[in-house]
Amino acid sequence: MSRTSPTHTFVICAYKESQYLEECIKSLLSQTVPAKCVIATSTPNRHIQSLAKKYHLPYYVRRGKSDIQTDWNFAYNQADTELVTIAHQDDIYEPEYLQSILNNYDKQILLYNTDYIPYKNGVDAQDSNSKIKRVLKVFTKSKFFAQFRFFKVMSLAFGNTINCPSVTYNKLLLGDSVFTSELKFGLDWDTFLKIARQKGISLYIPRKLVKYRIHDDATTKKFILNNQRQKEDLIMFNKIWPSWIAKLIMKVYVKSYDTYK
Repeated sequence: MSRTSPTHTFVICAYKESQYLEECIKSLLSQTVPAKCVIATSTPNRHIQSLAKKYHLPYYVRRGKSDIQTDWNFAYNQADTELVTIAHQDDIYEPEYLQSILNNYDKQILLYNTDYIPYKNGVDAQDSNSKIKRVLKVFTKSKFFAQFRFFKVMSLAFGNTINCPSVTYNKLLLGDSVFTSELKFGLDWDTFLKIARQKGISLYIPRKLVKYRIHDDATTKKFILNNQRQKEDLIMFNKIWPSWIAKLIMKVYVKSYDTYK
């Protein structure tokens, strides 16, 4: 990495005793360029602490009740670098993830996001949702188009097309505690929409650089089962469209939940 390269930190947001945490850590430490990596948690336990010790990773504990918004802001704020990626403990990062971010670096980019691979039962999976997302984000592959609010917002207008674990944030431009949404499930989508409406570039890198694990204990599935996801998705559509259009889109969008069946 050259001296002019931006500094970067992976912050693993660890929760309880995930059986997948060590695999995530290994993938981050196997990046093709040196990667700074730390662990942040609001549920301290021997499992997380022992892995932090095993891999010599800084380990930060937030006291208080576990909450997605507060936990993510805490994790994000532990990074003292220009760029930060909040790594989700269940997912696997391809060795070229960080190099790809650095190759596309531009001081005007607020947010980077890459393509991903659905990962289910230990194998790469295929689903129509990821294909549709690629189409909806087609204009944000270009730094030229990705600087315009219209294209950034429209890439999020028919659903959350950004894979949250694949995102790298520019802290110099976004500041601390970037997660300000009151939503629980739709927190990431709401944040991406807020950033899309800001001056600057939200860039999509069309490379499959994250394996996004789909499993029964995933937070997403829990929000689907308790109907919270459907309520918050409708709230998000209403932030972009008139209510009657939002309801029409929602009737189709709920079919994307089938990924977790």
